[in-house]
Amino acid sequence: MKSKRLPWLCLLSLSLCVVLWLGHVITGDGPPPPELKSSGLRGYQRISSGTTNQFLDLRCSHCALVSSSGQMLEAGAGEEIDKTGCVIRMNNAPTGGYENDVGSRTSVRVVSHTTVPLLLKNEHAYFQQSADTAYVFWGPERTMRQDGKGHIFNILLKLARKYPHARLYAVTRQKIQYCDRVFQNETGKNRMKTGAFLSTGFFTVILAIDLCDSIHIYGMIDDEYCSQANHSAVPYHYYEPGKVDECRMYKFHERARYGGHRFITEKAIYAKWATRHKIEFKYPSWRNYHLEVVP
Repeated sequence: MKSKRLPWLCLLSLSLCVVLWLGHVITGDGPPPPELKSSGLRGYQRISSGTTNQFLDLRCSHCALVSSSGQMLEAGAGEEIDKTGCVIRMNNAPTGGYENDVGSRTSVRVVSHTTVPLLLKNEHAYFQQSADTAYVFWGPERTMRQDGKGHIFNILLKLARKYPHARLYAVTRQKIQYCDRVFQNETGKNRMKTGAFLSTGFFTVILAIDLCDSIHIYGMIDDEYCSQANHSAVPYHYYEPGKVDECRMYKFHERARYGGHRFITEKAIYAKWATRHKIEFKYPSWRNYHLEVVP
């Protein structure tokens, strides 16, 4: 009788071993699969000629997000900004000649697909001399697709090959879609159906929240500023004095039926976020949003 039971006992033992092994694999004990080993912020992927899953691997305790607004002129905030752990700038906003107001350091620069040609005019300074700066590029799928048909992504890929030490990253398609959902959740409006484009500022604030424990935002006006009768008139960009007025630009885009950035609406969203994250606005300061903070 014992000899007849032995094969069944062996088969049962083998089955138990298989079940335990499957449980080990399914529950994820042991090393993760290769695609999960990459550290960093997964919405911002390294642009490289090789196959890579590298993501923006940076974390900052305190960040200074410097707007490109004319509000920064005569702010005298340069030294304060440069003392911050990480400094975030947008597009091609320069520091040379404006150091006293905007500082000189740049840790991260968030760049729109439409601004890439402007960076190419001085590519050596951006991608070789400023090799310690991480560049994060965003754009729609038609310009940033990676199948050879995204003409802006193709340009960035050539730059990555030409300057192998440059830290170039692209906002992933999934992150772009996430930002669209955030806009709709905060406003109740579908961005595409209303003919709006998210601004570089929107992607930059999202990145700062992902990246930083606390954020000081410099030179950004609130959503009510332009409706005040005594508001100051400043240029849209601090480095383009004498050109279009900031509030005039904001109002034009807010009313545009197609292709406009909803700058004023976005500012109202940032005020909400400031009640949930460690965000402070400086030059000018925002006062009203503090009233909504729940301890």
